[in-house]
Amino acid sequence: MTRIEKARRGEITDEVRICAELEGVDPERLSRDIADGVTVILRNKTHNIEPVAVGRGLKTKINANIGTSRDRVSFDEEMEKLDILVRYGADAVMDLSTGGPIKDMRLMMLRKSPIPVGTVPVYEAVVKAVEDHGSMAKMTADDLFDVIEEHGREGVDFVTVHSGLTLETVKHLRNESRILDVVSRGGAFLVEWMIYNGRENPLYEHYDRLLDIARKYDITLSLGDGMRPGCIADATDRAQVQELITLGELHQRAKDAGVQSMIEGPGHVPLNQVELNIRMEKEICNGAPFYVLGPLVTDIAMGYDHIAAAIGAAVAASAGADFLCYVTPAEHIRLPSTEDVREGVIASKIAAHAADIAKGIPGAIERNREMAQRRKSLDWNGQMELSLDPEKVRRYRSEVPPSETEVCSMCGEFCAIRTVEKALKRR
Repeated sequence: MTRIEKARRGEITDEVRICAELEGVDPERLSRDIADGVTVILRNKTHNIEPVAVGRGLKTKINANIGTSRDRVSFDEEMEKLDILVRYGADAVMDLSTGGPIKDMRLMMLRKSPIPVGTVPVYEAVVKAVEDHGSMAKMTADDLFDVIEEHGREGVDFVTVHSGLTLETVKHLRNESRILDVVSRGGAFLVEWMIYNGRENPLYEHYDRLLDIARKYDITLSLGDGMRPGCIADATDRAQVQELITLGELHQRAKDAGVQSMIEGPGHVPLNQVELNIRMEKEICNGAPFYVLGPLVTDIAMGYDHIAAAIGAAVAASAGADFLCYVTPAEHIRLPSTEDVREGVIASKIAAHAADIAKGIPGAIERNREMAQRRKSLDWNGQMELSLDPEKVRRYRSEVPPSETEVCSMCGEFCAIRTVEKALKRR
């Protein structure tokens, strides 16, 4: 029996109680939201990790992507990235490996990660098709579903599946005159497969088969947005919206089958359309948890795309997005380094926390009040403890001259906090 089915029966599981305590919410309400499909718990029933809840009225969660490519295969480096993203507060990690021993990388991540692990199974299926047949277009439906089954059996907690990308969507794409047709890697694979074979996307045509696998392991389907805009000029067009409508229908079918699902959202969106995109998803998909990449609010921030994404993410999450996929400074340029991963996680954590303050999530504003108190008392160690990156703050403080260790070196003896405090004590 899946967690949706248990929730429908009114059963409050230990898993739900753990998540409710972590979130500071009522477990009965959390269970109802799982039954209603507006909240999911990311955990394969065979994976021994602490469950993570994503959805309505909960803290905004963030995901970090790592993984090998054909140009760079280093398990040690990817495991170092895993350590860093966990240390800095990522709530989940996705393995997007497309090079080297992909299965070995996934098994290592599942073994070492204390947080939920997600994958995009079509990546591995395509790599195998190229190795075995010389072309991704020669992948069969069985090839793809065998990989999905394997990921579920090994313990993967959530999988991105581009089930809403259909032949009808491709028709819209041909008529749309986009600047960047498809930037989703999984989406591009499936578009090529459909055009080459003249057949429907197997993830849509055989969706019930996908639901059967998800039920078996109680994994969450992350319904991918193969038509996500790759530049702000393409945002919120007919191809994107057509796919979103299909995703809403697939979310309902998953819920009816007792399978958890969430919806993936657009990548590049102008700032004035971000809230609109969130409202559309919540309306069309009946409040399903929304997992957004960024969104990036400008296309020209190369090297600083983590900042462009954090701006969009803060607006998106404050408007109701539930799960943020981080973006690193290396986005659009190269495979991220360990430092890129750290900066990407921190930027996303800032966006998520800012949104949680705006949404009134329990505990969000309290941390800021405590920081203000420690700042007033010039408690530097206390400020470091509460900051999102204590190591960076500590490094900066180590550069302050010994004569100014009580204050910062910008204000020095003219510290506003200390000056006013002394003035107010005078009679």
